[in-house]
Amino acid sequence: MKKYIFILLSLLVFASCEKQLTLTSPSELTSAGFWDTENGARAAHTGLYGTLRGSAGTLWLLGEIRSDLWGGQTFESPSYISLIESNITVTTAPFGGWAGLYSAIHKLNDFIANVPEIEFVSESEKSHMIGQAYGLRALYYYTLLKTWGEVPIVTNPVSDFDPSVLSKARSSETQVMDLIKSDLELSLAAFGTDFSFWNNNKNYWSRAASLTLKGEVYIWSGKLLGGGDGDFTEALTALNQVADGSGVSLVEHFSELWGVENENNSEFIFALQYKQDEASNFYNSLTGRTTEIHPQFDDEGNSMSDFIIGGSNRLGPSEKTLLVLDDSLDYRRNETFIRLYVDGEGYPGYNSEKYFGAILNKFLGSVDGSIRIFENDVPVYRYADVLLLIAEAKNNLGQDPSAEINLIRQRAYADNYDESTHAYVSKLVSENANAILKERYKEFIAEGKRWWDLRRAGDNYVIENVEYLSAGDEYKLILPITEDMIGRNPDLAQTTGY
Repeated sequence: MKKYIFILLSLLVFASCEKQLTLTSPSELTSAGFWDTENGARAAHTGLYGTLRGSAGTLWLLGEIRSDLWGGQTFESPSYISLIESNITVTTAPFGGWAGLYSAIHKLNDFIANVPEIEFVSESEKSHMIGQAYGLRALYYYTLLKTWGEVPIVTNPVSDFDPSVLSKARSSETQVMDLIKSDLELSLAAFGTDFSFWNNNKNYWSRAASLTLKGEVYIWSGKLLGGGDGDFTEALTALNQVADGSGVSLVEHFSELWGVENENNSEFIFALQYKQDEASNFYNSLTGRTTEIHPQFDDEGNSMSDFIIGGSNRLGPSEKTLLVLDDSLDYRRNETFIRLYVDGEGYPGYNSEKYFGAILNKFLGSVDGSIRIFENDVPVYRYADVLLLIAEAKNNLGQDPSAEINLIRQRAYADNYDESTHAYVSKLVSENANAILKERYKEFIAEGKRWWDLRRAGDNYVIENVEYLSAGDEYKLILPITEDMIGRNPDLAQTTGY
């Protein structure tokens, strides 16, 4: 993969921000013969995933950092305080230039425009690649929609360098959502009934990934854009197809999801690939340095003096997160965080006076001698996501979501599961919604989902759960754009409320 990424990046050079729309067009490669052969298409295909992986840290921040998950005690000076506290104004607007996501969209537009015209040895492989491309473009536009609401729509390869032509106004949320839905249908049409994973590898998009994204998209549309029961039904149908026909399933124990040796597990649907000497994931920033960690003790009283690590610790779980997860019978507690204390007394429950901080335990990679290598694949979608999205869709339709909630709880508690204590019984729609949110909270910590989960549930759920937001702050759920972006593209209007 590294070889092809290098080749592609040598050919496709884009700048981020609004400048993306005024630099060399990737379509010019056609005249050089790049899009004339299957080999060129395959190199471009590999590069699409290198580009996505390069955006992983940004996507994680967009989906997680503004939630109630983080903002707790750290070993070092904390990062992203303004985002955590939603202290955002026009002059401090983060993620300028649409977080660089249009660079990836430009490459996908070029791929989608050119690959159908290339002759392949295997037409089914070409169709699979086209299905992947439409699914990835839907993912990027969905991220843009969730973050900024109205955004420019660009679906054709850039071929005109006149700034007056390239400047585009923001399209309405409905128009952007229509594009996302259309791309998902084109993706699924290209996949047909093929549920296979490209090269038997879940580091590539698939029919199951498009159906999972479709389920999430239609719940968002049904809840926040007025789609109602029609959209919830469409979501449930898509998600049930994953449950019934994709071949993915929950792994038996939560611990079997993490670690390099578990990357090919049955639960992952789509994951970003990381490998030693190719790319490291960003989770070392949720660990710490040995100088801080070695003098401390874990919550069972064991010394951390032999723990091999070399990272940073500028983001700590909030006290709320530690308390939500503080159930000794739930295996997610210890599989998610290593909680550190200043003495070796042992603390089976959270002790605020002796607590020093936490190390994220999910993505600790592998150890080679005295070095820890952060090479875990990172899931974007896994089957637990599908089950809890099914629960959401059912609940929004007034149906009983308890079966899916209980599948997640049974796995979480494993041999500690007591039906009389841990089984969920369906209640009012609002109570069910809170139960689903809480289950997703515990299940997906540090997987870039919590902020989107709260947003998808509805504005009132965000305000109720995020302490830095109050009634009247609903406009803050959508980010402003920078003044620089407007200066370079005067057709852009500032986000409503700022």
